[in-house]
Amino acid sequence: MPKIKNPNVLVGFNLADDAGVYKIRNDLALVQTVDFFPPVVDDPYDFGAIAAANALSDIYAMGGKPLSALNIVGYPPQSLSLSVLDEILRGGADKAQEADVAIIGGHTIKTKEPIYGMAVTGTIHPDKIVTNATAKVGDSLVLTKPLGIGIITTAIKKEQVEGKWVAEAVKIMTFLNKSASEAMLSVGINACTDITGYGLLGHLCELVQASKVGAKIFLSKVPVIDFAWELAKRKIVPGGTLANLSFIEQKVDWEGEITEEAKLILSDAQTSGGLLISVPKEKEKKLLDRLISKGVPNPVVIGEIVEDRRCRIQVKN
Repeated sequence: MPKIKNPNVLVGFNLADDAGVYKIRNDLALVQTVDFFPPVVDDPYDFGAIAAANALSDIYAMGGKPLSALNIVGYPPQSLSLSVLDEILRGGADKAQEADVAIIGGHTIKTKEPIYGMAVTGTIHPDKIVTNATAKVGDSLVLTKPLGIGIITTAIKKEQVEGKWVAEAVKIMTFLNKSASEAMLSVGINACTDITGYGLLGHLCELVQASKVGAKIFLSKVPVIDFAWELAKRKIVPGGTLANLSFIEQKVDWEGEITEEAKLILSDAQTSGGLLISVPKEKEKKLLDRLISKGVPNPVVIGEIVEDRRCRIQVKN
């Protein structure tokens, strides 16, 4: 991609941040993102809701307010009835309505398998943008959703998971990051990113490199969906998770006895995962209290930002 020279582009793709930000005037900027993918669960309504929540998440991670969305649809009419598409779009519409986002159009093409997502536009004050490039040494790292989603959804495709774990995964993926975003903005934090396809370690790697710091993660504190451990031991993991681990291995210092399944969990490619928030230590308790009061089920401090010019991540038990 050519280097961005437009001075109104406040956040582009150079730091691998969650969304782009374009300045309209001194007190207003647009936040824009797009995301779409094939089904991660069998139920079409749930798939639509998950895809919408996932697309909206990037706006929330930047501290923005999503306003409108365009549907992006790929559909195989020769193999699936339009009633299935109706349910996918209904799931997305209901989740958008929950977020107070207007779906104002979209585009559909014929594909070999269903694809659904959204291009989302929001607003933000140019002076209040939350990026992944401003974490400070001494910050606490707070995670708002458990890991293991990618492993669970892979098990769904292989019919290797019980219904209760499917329901748990759907509940996590459809939970909007709206309340977490509102909580962090009310407290005042230094940096944030959402945990999606690159996994916890992949997105944390982007954050520490952009911020020119290091990070320390405590495995025992990281929340994980229980059944994901069993699946990881059985090597039922998505290809994206394996690719993430291969990429991150050279950027992480594994300290102590870190098992292979633990490495897979920390690298697991998430769909509609939580926010990873870098908050000043003195505001840690206030943020946790505010997250809980906003309805975020189990926010957890999983580590801290440390000084490291090499921008490496330490993982300890």
